[in-house]
Order: sequence, then C-alpha cells, then structure tokens
Amino acid sequence: MTSLHQRAVVADTHNDLLMAVSARPAETWAAFFRRQWLPQLQAGGVNLQVLPVFIDDQYRPEGALRQTLRMIECAHVLAEGNAAAVALCRTGAEIDRALADGKIALVLALESMPGLDASVELISTVHRLGVRIASIAHWGRTPLADGSGEDATGSGLTSHGVAALKEMERLGIVFDISHLGASGVAHVLELAAKPVMATHSSARALRDHHRNLTDEQLRGVAATGGVVCVNFLAAFLVEDTREVSVDRLLDHIEHVAEVAGIDHVGLGPDFIHEVMRDLTPPCCEEASPRGIDAMAPFPGLEGPEGLPLVTEGLIRRGLQEKDIIKIIGGNVHRLLGELPA
Repeated sequence: MTSLHQRAVVADTHNDLLMAVSARPAETWAAFFRRQWLPQLQAGGVNLQVLPVFIDDQYRPEGALRQTLRMIECAHVLAEGNAAAVALCRTGAEIDRALADGKIALVLALESMPGLDASVELISTVHRLGVRIASIAHWGRTPLADGSGEDATGSGLTSHGVAALKEMERLGIVFDISHLGASGVAHVLELAAKPVMATHSSARALRDHHRNLTDEQLRGVAATGGVVCVNFLAAFLVEDTREVSVDRLLDHIEHVAEVAGIDHVGLGPDFIHEVMRDLTPPCCEEASPRGIDAMAPFPGLEGPEGLPLVTEGLIRRGLQEKDIIKIIGGNVHRLLGELPA
C-alpha cells in the first residue's frame, strides 16, 4: 500500500456486504463482520464505506419491507459490536469524527426501495433509522421509476418518484441515479435542487451498457455538484474477456474525470463477487451472453483489499497527488461531509 493511499480518505460507495452478513443468524452478525469483512476493509485502506440495502428477489414483494428493516438492523448491530473499529454515521460531522478517531465511517443506503414503493412517507422512517443515500429503481420497473433494464419504455419518474426525490432532498438523503433508466436520469437532473450521486456506474462512451452513464449524464451529475463513482465489474467495463485489466478500469475513471471534472469522480467498486459466491449455489451461477460473468471482478480487485491497486495505477499514469486524493475518496467525503444534522 502506497503512502498516498494510507494518507488519503478512501471511500467505497457500493459494497453489498450487508447481504452476506444479514444472511447469518442475528446473534453472529457482529462477529461475522469482524472476522470476514473488517480485515478486508482495513487491508484496502477503506475509511468511508457506503452499505447498500439490496433486497433479493426471494423477499419481493411480500417480505421486502421486513428484509429492509432486518438489513438496517444488521448494520446497526455490526457497528455497535465493533465500535472500536467502525461507526455508523448519519451526518457529515459524525463522518469526520469517525475518521478523526481512526474508525471506518459507515453510511447506510437503500438500493431501489422495494418495500417502501409508493409509500413516500416511509422515506422519513428509514431516514430516522440512519439511511442517507437512496435510489428508486434497480433493473426493472418500480412504482417510482423504471430501471435501466427498461430503457425502451422511455419513461421518467412517476408522480410518486417525483415526490420521493423532493422528500429525500428535504430530509438530506442523497439521491442515487445508479440503475435508473435513461429518461429517469434526465428527469432527476432536470428537477434536482441538490447534488446527486451515481454510487456504482461507469462510462458508456467506453462500454455501451445500459448500466453506464453517457457523457451528457456525467456532465449533468457534475452540474448538480454530485459525484459519479465508477463500478469495477467487468461486464460494465469491457465487452471481451481479453480486455479485462486494471488499466481498463483506470480508463473509465479517467474518462469520467475528463468529462465530469476531477471534482466529480469517485469509486463505487460493487464488490459483489464474494457475496454471490457466499449466497448462491454454484449450480445457479450464470454467465452473460458475451461470456463474461456479470458479477466477475477484475483480477486483483475481487474485494476491498485490492483498492490500493487503483491508487498505484493512477500514480503510474502520472496523475497529480491532489487529483488522486479526490478520486479515491476526497470527492465522496466532501459530498457526504455535507449531510445535515
């Protein structure tokens, strides 16, 4: 690990570790996190970790709200059970305090809001429980908006989706456009009065995939004062397995920096490989039609411990130290540092 990586605030805006931890019995949550995930975060130099609450299909629709609450409770329990090393943070001041104390600042996020759906009033409830980032769609259609897998519909936010955006801005929850359909992204960027994030999306100019953002969208996020955090999954970065390399990831990072501006790029690795391996029977794993496992990581970047490779790669490419510090966490820290009390 380079001295620069050790000195910088390293922020990861998407690691689905809560899925793996919450799958265990509740009495083991804190210990399992301490044994399985905390060492990885520390080895990768992670200082600020966003914890998305993603609800798998088996819980939808009837059990979605119950599983949402269970995963939020899991985050609180693992933080309380490892209080010397991590802190679940609700405000920018709490994030800064955790970093000053040498702890990993954890921030709760909702991915797609199943279980809340059109009940916009429940956004206030999850805010009380600590959620500070949220998206309103995943791959498909929700009562709030269409996900990027439904781009052909050309639909924007529903009336409930518009109300959700306004409520999130009122409460101080950062709106996440990752997974949102193209027309929905345009609608959000038209309405947004506060900075938005893309917690785990890459550059569509380099890989034409509906999960990625066009240059116009990248500039739109920057115009709100927000941050685009680049996804590390191979399927969103390359079309051919022969192109899989850390350099290809760095290409996406540099492209976002060039188009959106150096103050508007971050890291959203989407470290899902271990989680899926942990929770999915090998017989059920599927590969993409192009032969790339949709969940496949880049070699060396299978988990958080690989994050120093990104810093090393950016150094090799000759980026200035101040810009690398912004990319690997400074920009995200700035944005989340503005979370209100």
